[in-house]
Amino acid sequence: MPTFFERRQIATPGDLLADGDYIAGENTYKEGSKIYAARIGLVEYEDKKVSVVALRAFYIPRVGDTVIGTVVEVGFSGWTVDINAPYLAILRASDVLNRPFKPQRNDLTEVLDVGDLVVAKIVSYDRTHNPQLSVNEPGLGKITRGQIVKITPTKIPRVIGKKGSMISMIKQETGCHIILGHNGIILITGKSLENEELAMMAIHKIEEESHTTGLTDRILQLIRKEKEKREVVENESKN
Repeated sequence: MPTFFERRQIATPGDLLADGDYIAGENTYKEGSKIYAARIGLVEYEDKKVSVVALRAFYIPRVGDTVIGTVVEVGFSGWTVDINAPYLAILRASDVLNRPFKPQRNDLTEVLDVGDLVVAKIVSYDRTHNPQLSVNEPGLGKITRGQIVKITPTKIPRVIGKKGSMISMIKQETGCHIILGHNGIILITGKSLENEELAMMAIHKIEEESHTTGLTDRILQLIRKEKEKREVVENESKN
């Protein structure tokens, strides 16, 4: 009775998971003796039950994507980074230091430590190896300030908008610099906490109403009304 996927390996709809005396669990279906995946997710086996844990809230890595991740482990030759994906990513010390690296002399925690946030780019990934990251481009590296917003990764295109219309409007109206991670994690850096909070509010609203039409205009009005409220409060406090 063979199985065709390792536990926690990613399966896509229609993939054959198992053949034989198995029970079809969540997000799977059975045809004859064969069990198939009904949606994209992580394969799980429990006794004879085969299931797929849906990946709606997870990010599937792609080469070239910009991601924002959290360092979860410091190793001898680099860092392990959580990028909100089924697999942890690897950031090599040689990529960060841009010089020969000697583990016996270099303390990597002085560069990046557990809990630090980084903006990185995925430079390689396949199903047999963890994603490899790079920070060797302008704008990438350790995050030292700003606010982090986490949304469902599939909603990132809605935050961008058609031809970048939504994100451009938010940047213009709030004066914030915004980095959108394809993995659903967003970095917002503004001149003040109030400006950052304004951008955060807009992004959360986009996630809530991503299925609706006319969203860009509504978000614009929302931001402007909130700015007017704050101006009124500020003026009243001065008088």
